[in-house]
Amino acid sequence: MRRCGRVKTWLLGTFFCSLLVFGAEPGQTHSGEQRNASDLSGIPIVTFKWHHVEGPYTVALWVLVAGVGKLVIEANHHVTAVIPESALLICFGFVLGGIIWGADRVQTFSLTPTVFFFYLLPQIILEAGYFMPNKLFFSNLGGILIHAVIGTCWNAATVGLSLWGCHMGGAMGDLDIGLLQYLLFGSLMSAVDPVAVIAVFEQVHVNEVLFIMVFGESLLNDGVTVVLFNVFDAFVSLGGPAIDAAEIIKGIISFFVVAFGGSLVGVLFGILLSLLTRCTKNIQIIEPGFVFVLGYLSYVTAEMLSLSAILSITFCGVCCQKYINANMDERSVTTVRYVMKVFANGSETMIFVFLGISAIDKTIWVWNTGFILLTVLFVLVYRIIGVFFLTWIQNKFRLVPLDFSDRVIMSYGGLRGAVAYGLAVILDEHKIKERPLMIGTTLIVVYFTVILQGITMKPLVTWLKVKRASSDSEVTVIEKVQNKVFEHMLVAIEDISGQIGHNYMRDKWNNFESKWLSWILMKPSARKKHDHLFSVFHKLNLKDALDYVAEGECKGTLEFVRNENAYIDFKKKCGDDFSDTSMPDLTIDMEDTTIANPYTRRETVPSISLEMHEQTMNGVRESEDINTHHLLQQHLYKGRKQHRHRYSRSHFDVNQDENEVQEIFQRTMRNRLESFKSAKMGVAPPKAISKHQKKDALKQFHKDHV
Repeated sequence: MRRCGRVKTWLLGTFFCSLLVFGAEPGQTHSGEQRNASDLSGIPIVTFKWHHVEGPYTVALWVLVAGVGKLVIEANHHVTAVIPESALLICFGFVLGGIIWGADRVQTFSLTPTVFFFYLLPQIILEAGYFMPNKLFFSNLGGILIHAVIGTCWNAATVGLSLWGCHMGGAMGDLDIGLLQYLLFGSLMSAVDPVAVIAVFEQVHVNEVLFIMVFGESLLNDGVTVVLFNVFDAFVSLGGPAIDAAEIIKGIISFFVVAFGGSLVGVLFGILLSLLTRCTKNIQIIEPGFVFVLGYLSYVTAEMLSLSAILSITFCGVCCQKYINANMDERSVTTVRYVMKVFANGSETMIFVFLGISAIDKTIWVWNTGFILLTVLFVLVYRIIGVFFLTWIQNKFRLVPLDFSDRVIMSYGGLRGAVAYGLAVILDEHKIKERPLMIGTTLIVVYFTVILQGITMKPLVTWLKVKRASSDSEVTVIEKVQNKVFEHMLVAIEDISGQIGHNYMRDKWNNFESKWLSWILMKPSARKKHDHLFSVFHKLNLKDALDYVAEGECKGTLEFVRNENAYIDFKKKCGDDFSDTSMPDLTIDMEDTTIANPYTRRETVPSISLEMHEQTMNGVRESEDINTHHLLQQHLYKGRKQHRHRYSRSHFDVNQDENEVQEIFQRTMRNRLESFKSAKMGVAPPKAISKHQKKDALKQFHKDHV
């Protein structure tokens, strides 16, 4: 059956591919429709208009095919446990590219730079910046910037100069590539792709410091690489004789202006987004739209100003996440998170699939063994040298140094991906005569790093015994308190010793943020909820509610929530825990008066009539509903007003009271204090007695019929 299911899935994917291949012939269809239009003699009932929907239909089919491929890959867990998902998607792209090539004898579809840089990459970078752990990121920002800036320049210069030296030595044959072209090629080969890094490292589960170092470097490295690529591209356009000391100084200044200018644009858009979400109290339905629109605008605005678009959208997500999460409604936050994950995951899938499809194209393959092998060798060797040298310098100043195994994984984790390929495709064939050779070499390096290094990453982590991330990501209250105590102690030690470290700077930033930024960028209600003690008790209350529901589900006492016609015997399910509730036992022999506790003996056959049994069961169900209602009302959230449900395009509901959560907090605090006091005194806590007329009437009904 499993084999048959796989065959069906494969046939389904082949069918979609055939739709893509044979449907992409707009010329014939259009000419046929023109002939039919000229010969039209009456009103047609149905007409075929492929040219009218060709573009969106093809895009939708590609998304569907990529989704089916990902579905098939994820269904084979024994394969994904060994081979990363990114490598399998590239192999799936190989298959699709072969099918397209076999049908058309030409590569009809490919990953164009416009589609990649303007439609696929922004969603991934925005999601990465929005979900960035800010505290961990800024705590290691110094090391991340060292690797992202100095390490990128090191890799670009050494790879380009080494290839040029080997070319001058005759190791590559006769190639029409100069020094500036080699440096340009070295700059695009220094791009560590965050898409590939996320896809591989999320499956390995390394410790959080190692992950943030590699991931943060790859995220900022892309922005630096694009800036460096543009500088060398301008040098190639000028030509060697026209470059003097003044042009070199301009290039260096442009490098820093573009990088920091793009980051500043992202920060400004993050502030604007926070201010907008501060004013969406009365129309919360459009809150998620602002996040995606302004995030994308930060990207295209930086691109318009010739600044770093990748750094812009990265810092937009990093700077605004705290404030928009506090300002927006909880449902809006959930919507943003899920939609971001969907867009980023879909874009990542499409990128890897098209990286595989792009390989099945004769026009980009120009083989030069020396050039290709030396490029792969230099990319690996200089990555290792740069990481080990830079971490050796960092360890002299780090409180917790990076050990040998961490440095090996950082060196081995420099995966190249779609960013390098996109920059290679942008190369101008009029200025770069060997453009096909550079594109083919870039693809080989991408396949080598993503597939081979991705497959061997997990065994290498296991062999080196690299510290893994803890399986339990939840932090307890005592751990939070201890972490806060340690942070304040480190700040006090730095203050007493007269040193200004990152703990001192972080404490000053926290004070500035609480005094100024929070008042400007947060709603007043969000600042009230931002209280740490209140948030901790809110989480405890929510955990208690979830535990209660889970326990009830396990015992079967909450079955009536899912099934209205279910009949639950509370005493049978809960035993002594529910012995104090006044609920009738239907299977008791009522004539036996010698039993002190009627619940201690039961018979298998009831001694009452069927009609009475049915009436009593209905009464028991109503009594259970009443008891459960009062139990939930006492221990979980209790609204003061009944909400009127009606359809609205601009509101989720009405009668929303902001003081309700604060009242719940105070009531729960009092209940906890009473429980704590009773436990210390060794006395059971008093139980609240709530009277209900319907419940009393049911009790009287049971007594009368007994």
